[in-house]
Amino acid sequence: MSILIDADFIVYKCCAANETEIDWGDDIIVVTSRFSEAYEMVERELYRIACDLGWFDDSVLFFSDTVNFRKSIDPEYKGHRNRKKPCGYRRVINKLKEEYEVVVMPTLEADDAIGIYATKNEGHIICSPDKDMRQIPGKLYDLSEGVVNITKEEGDRWHMIQTMAGDQTDGYAGIPGIGIKKAAALLDEHGARWETVLTAFAEKDLSEEVAIKNARLAKILQNDDYDFAKQQPILWTPTTCT
Repeated sequence: MSILIDADFIVYKCCAANETEIDWGDDIIVVTSRFSEAYEMVERELYRIACDLGWFDDSVLFFSDTVNFRKSIDPEYKGHRNRKKPCGYRRVINKLKEEYEVVVMPTLEADDAIGIYATKNEGHIICSPDKDMRQIPGKLYDLSEGVVNITKEEGDRWHMIQTMAGDQTDGYAGIPGIGIKKAAALLDEHGARWETVLTAFAEKDLSEEVAIKNARLAKILQNDDYDFAKQQPILWTPTTCT
């Protein structure tokens, strides 16, 4: 059993925490960082996760590629996230590659690579604070509430909830006026199926095309959603859910 870790989040947080801003005056401000301290903080975070989870074989670290396939679905996806990576971010990742198994898949975010790995090789534990990972069946450790078991039905349901609720952090809108609680209530009342999602979009005069675009942006890829020969995602298409 391995721990599949969303390391994007950890490295970004640790490197940002170790940045120091120096104001030299005369309109010059420099941001510096001490690599050794940033790297030590990352290792402490990884060690804490290992201690929390107990016995395991190893840790696999996942990072996002610099190219994101969701941009081809919506060029505005994550368009507001234009801040540069913190000091030392790339150097820390390069060092981690010497000590751990590191996975980066072409055009995919770390979430997608984890989802594919976890559903292709079952029995591991996903470690991520991102609520998106509740789409992936299996064991999830969210860094705060312990390990939860997610069924395929629960994962599919969460995908429909996120499609309707949207995600302002990632930059897709979903249905105006519908959040996670309202989306969950609609599925409870009308059934956890694609027709319920379509009806909710239609009631706001939003087309099926808009609904599908939101669903594709929300979908975290699994093993069946990836063409390994072509090394590219297979975009989500609706089916009748039972």
